Amino acid sequence: MFDTGLTTFMILATSLVMLMTPGLAFFYGGLGCKKNILNIMMQSFVSMGISSIIWFAFGYSVCFSGDMAHGNDFFGIYGNLHKAFFQGITPSTLYSPDKRFPEYIFIAYQMMFAIITPALITGAFINRVTFKSYIFFLILWQIFVYYPFVHMVWGGGLLAHWGVFDFAGGITVHATAGFAALASVFFVGRRATKNDPNNIPLVAIGTALLWFGWYGFNAGSELAVNSVTIAAFVNTDTAASFAAIVWLILEWNTGNKKPSFIGLMTGAVAGLATITPAAGFVNIYAAAGIGVIASLGCFLAVRFKESRGWDDALDVWGVHGMGGVIGTICLGLFATKSINPGVPNGLFYGGGFDLLLKELVAILIAITYAFLFTLGLFKVINKFIPVRISEKAQEVGVDMALHGEVARQV
Repeated sequence: MFDTGLTTFMILATSLVMLMTPGLAFFYGGLGCKKNILNIMMQSFVSMGISSIIWFAFGYSVCFSGDMAHGNDFFGIYGNLHKAFFQGITPSTLYSPDKRFPEYIFIAYQMMFAIITPALITGAFINRVTFKSYIFFLILWQIFVYYPFVHMVWGGGLLAHWGVFDFAGGITVHATAGFAALASVFFVGRRATKNDPNNIPLVAIGTALLWFGWYGFNAGSELAVNSVTIAAFVNTDTAASFAAIVWLILEWNTGNKKPSFIGLMTGAVAGLATITPAAGFVNIYAAAGIGVIASLGCFLAVRFKESRGWDDALDVWGVHGMGGVIGTICLGLFATKSINPGVPNGLFYGGGFDLLLKELVAILIAITYAFLFTLGLFKVINKFIPVRISEKAQEVGVDMALHGEVARQV
């Protein structure tokens, strides 16, 4: 018998996370130039189709079938194929005896994470990567970066066995995507021309959808309705709010000394990304502090990127990559059993350095592997399919050059 309340909650959380991918498309589409809106938005939407297909075929199985404790996974890095094509699972199959909602809903919930993670990377190489090469990148990156880290952290694999925690995706989602984005920037190089955002209200719509969806992203990751769920929900909003206002203040007092709407929204997303790994492990005071730290750290990362001339167009590395790193470190500092009995106390709550060191090692492994693999993957793809769009196509506009359509007629 299903727990109808929990089942309803998980359906809602899944729907909220699904909404984040169109939200990301709006966010990126508004930040891009008017000749490349459709291409960057399509990269998010196509992930919804392709990622769902490979998740159905074997993605879910290699992430969540088998574990290291029972010795039935692949060296704690990949699961097995026992649930490929969802074999043995029916609409009435329970997720677990203590979490009485359908396993199908857990499949769908985790699938939404698989969809949005590679889509995050696209903001870094906007209007520079051919659509065909992106399709191959999307598939291979999920299989060889996202899937193993999901299994290692959330699927009972190597890092989980070692004692690494990641509540909703600081390591598995934001850090891996952010440092993959940085690698892609190094490979594809700079844009031929840089353009101002074409539609800031569209960015606002995207930010609103992302913020709204993040409640499902973080609170839903408890897979239950209890005090941890509530903590994750409130911590999400708290960190985002503090980060947004601190970013606004920083921008107001540096550079052109004007408070920008884009800066406010970027700060909010930085706070959301940074609280993600710690959302269900820290109290609300720590969440507020994490929001401030997120804004300071990600703001400085973006400024550093600009000083180095790295053309990460939409600050994926500075916001998501560094947000994931900072949030994972904060988990090791601020985690407390008073919020979640399943996590050891962090350094600031008397737990010593044990958890912090494990989180540090895990995040270093994740960002190093994601960066190096992505760099190598683009080099391999480029041997068969040109990765970088020609200068002429950039001048004409990627929407027309690659897709034969434009967002609006002038």
